[in-house]
Amino acid sequence: METEKKEEAAKTKEEKKSMEDSRIKETGQVTLNKNKEKVNIHLLTIIGEIEGHDILPSSSKATKYEHILPQLASLEDSTEIDGVLVLINTVGGDVSCGLALAEMIASLSKPTVSLVIGDSHSIGVPLAVSTDYSFIVPTGTMLIHPVRMNGMIIGAPQTYHYFQRIQERITSFIAAHSHIAQGEIEKMMMNTQDLSKDLGTLLVGKDVVEKGLLDEVGGIKRALEKLHEMIKTFHPERKEESNI
Repeated sequence: METEKKEEAAKTKEEKKSMEDSRIKETGQVTLNKNKEKVNIHLLTIIGEIEGHDILPSSSKATKYEHILPQLASLEDSTEIDGVLVLINTVGGDVSCGLALAEMIASLSKPTVSLVIGDSHSIGVPLAVSTDYSFIVPTGTMLIHPVRMNGMIIGAPQTYHYFQRIQERITSFIAAHSHIAQGEIEKMMMNTQDLSKDLGTLLVGKDVVEKGLLDEVGGIKRALEKLHEMIKTFHPERKEESNI
């Protein structure tokens, strides 16, 4: 009887591990729950290009907008998840969908921390600043440039105003969730001195923090430490439990 119980427990553990591995492979998401504080942290990755209304080629590494949105709603509704860590390495992508994801992350009631581990370009900038606290590794980069659109562009004043309104949505969001003025962001967007064939500004590591876009230079260790601190503040009982 005892042997059967052990075999059943081992089988259950193996099935859970298989499901977790499959989840990481399919969505790049996992729950971090083996810490000494006994809290559940959801790890969300935003990698490659943000796929929105148009399907990208199968050879492209992409974060699918329609997969992340319901996941974020599920995280907000869950009583088991204590905080969210967002790892970012993206070249940007669909502007409308990327901004929608940033708005969703910003509206979560649970403590959130982002960590730029490579690049956070274009619409990746609002995503990086959307959390309660943000980090970038020393070699990480952020690229701020004007909005670009695919497809037919009509040469009319209305087109210009449409682009301008989209950029205002982006710059106002960044300014509201960081420590940099909207006017300064717009100046960096239109900078002609930084990129040889384009408008915009490229910032690396500490320059990002000095400009006020993100909060701190650091890696995964510091990001998790900060998130644990925030969870203890959000749930005072966690502090008491950790001292037992």
